[in-house]
Amino acid sequence: MLDIKVIRENPDLVKERLANRHDGSADLIDEVLVCDETRRKNETSKQALQSERKTTSKEIGKLRANGEDSSGIEAEVKKIGEQIKILDDEGSEAAERQTELLLNIPNLPHEDCPIGADEEANPIIRSWGEKPALAGARDHLDLAEEKGIISFDDGARLSGSGFAVYRAKGARLQRSLIQFLLDIQSRENGYEEVNVPHIVKRECMEGTGQLPKFEEDLFRTTDEFFLAPTAEVPVTNLYRDTLLSRNDLPIKLTAHTPCFRREAGSAGRDNRGIIRMHQFDKVELVQIVDPANSMDMLEELTGHAEAALQKLGLHYQVIELCTGDVGFSSCKTYDIEVWAPGQGKYLEVSSCSCFGDYQARRMKLRYKDAEGRNNFCHTLNGSGTALPRLLVALLEQCQDADGTIQIPEALQPYYGEATL
Repeated sequence: MLDIKVIRENPDLVKERLANRHDGSADLIDEVLVCDETRRKNETSKQALQSERKTTSKEIGKLRANGEDSSGIEAEVKKIGEQIKILDDEGSEAAERQTELLLNIPNLPHEDCPIGADEEANPIIRSWGEKPALAGARDHLDLAEEKGIISFDDGARLSGSGFAVYRAKGARLQRSLIQFLLDIQSRENGYEEVNVPHIVKRECMEGTGQLPKFEEDLFRTTDEFFLAPTAEVPVTNLYRDTLLSRNDLPIKLTAHTPCFRREAGSAGRDNRGIIRMHQFDKVELVQIVDPANSMDMLEELTGHAEAALQKLGLHYQVIELCTGDVGFSSCKTYDIEVWAPGQGKYLEVSSCSCFGDYQARRMKLRYKDAEGRNNFCHTLNGSGTALPRLLVALLEQCQDADGTIQIPEALQPYYGEATL
């Protein structure tokens, strides 16, 4: 969440930065300040009354010791107590409302973030490789159906729409990609591989910013646990309520998990096949870093996600999200979009973000600096990468005219064959 001290000292700047998001969040700042003023004013008044009550209570003792009537002062002390309770209740109500507001206010876009209202304002930063010259490219759904590697009928029979079953060589290809992606990050790029639970507590979802804003998009159990929508949640929360040493940083973690999300987008050709699912696999990258170099680490992390696509020889582009499109908890984001010739468009396979201290403040994730002061860490994450759209791009970019899929050389040791 945002630092209340920053809001208190620079309200106009905070409003200006939030206004660039075009989501109405800037309108909440004035109410936050009203709550903050009420809370602080009541606390000051309460402390003064508590001091007065303490002094007055001593007088009661003296009067009783001398056998004098203390009823008048006792009534006064009781009245002070009632005033303290009123201030306490008002202060607690203001504090609760302030916390509620702060949990629903997004992060401030970074000062270098392109200003724009929506995705149309996202600039292309770079691209890699060439679009494959494919006449009449078939889409992944046709290819998968022909080869019997993905069954949507089976998925619907088991769980409903928005689910799929990978079969035979399709299941092997999926497993091969997961292992390939994990090996790149753990063996080449210095990430510690972790295997985490897929069900998490509410406080974990609050810590990374999924709650309370996006509760309707999540799968929740009856006892207030949630199916993780991304490995970002359990992996980053490994360090919730933790005080690290500066020498511990950076911490770099990678994990494969299934991801669960209620929203599956609108129907139609744009979301045919496995492009948008209720359940999908993803390899996630998480970094916990010193605030001094978090922007440099974002560049590094994005490069680590790109490396997988380069090894597979897949054409892609990197865009930077503008202020109106950047995610709720993020201050700066790059999206990596891979070309899908069967769709005739680019598909996002990775979103790499720096969150500044926004998540760390919610999670109470801190480190002790060289001067012995406790500071909030900066957190980053990115998909390295999401499996369904990576598989879509692989099938569609690597197809021959007869429908044969040429398995990229880097993936062949995992898959075991050169073609599908």
